[in-house]
Amino acid sequence: MSTGVIIALIVIVAAVLVVAAVLALRARGPQHGGSLKRRFGPEYDLAVARHDGDTKAAERELAERVRRHGSLRERPLEPAERERFEARWTAAQERFVDSPREAVAEADRLLAELAGARGFPDGGQYEEQLTALSVHHAHHVEGYRRVHRVTHARVDDAAEGGTGTEEMRESMVGARALFEALVRPARHDGARHRPGADGDAQEPAREHRTWSLNKRQPKES
Repeated sequence: MSTGVIIALIVIVAAVLVVAAVLALRARGPQHGGSLKRRFGPEYDLAVARHDGDTKAAERELAERVRRHGSLRERPLEPAERERFEARWTAAQERFVDSPREAVAEADRLLAELAGARGFPDGGQYEEQLTALSVHHAHHVEGYRRVHRVTHARVDDAAEGGTGTEEMRESMVGARALFEALVRPARHDGARHRPGADGDAQEPAREHRTWSLNKRQPKES
């Protein structure tokens, strides 16, 4: 074999290796760095803070979340299910006026059940359910985290500077965003819902803003 042929083969092999490396980097791209930050938004910053600023460790954690739950497909709600969940949320909001702690606890249970109905891990596995939700609803999941934390805080925390009525109200406000994201019809489910149903799902948000700003100050429970 001539020297020229050997050199040509070496060049071809090197080119193939370079192409393979580029393709491998592209395949990994959505799981790392800027792509993870775009996907997870505030959850990315929380993960970095939890790892004391170690972005590599945070990105490994987030990439693992995507590996475990990224392929999950949300199950659409039947219209009757959706109505029941919305009625329960409205009742919880109204209950907040006189029994804020009980209302927040109901919101926590409701989000767990609603997420389970949409195909996420069962609410009895809170951490796993929260992790899966963070992959698909990263910009809203903090509301669930807050309402769960408030629900399981000690009753006497308020007297010690902990959970008070205002924090409970804010947790309900934050949780509403995830509730709306989960209760609205899925975009790909147009055959099961009339056109414009997504728009209809926005109406409770306007109602909620009125509740959160204009209701009289609730009593402590």
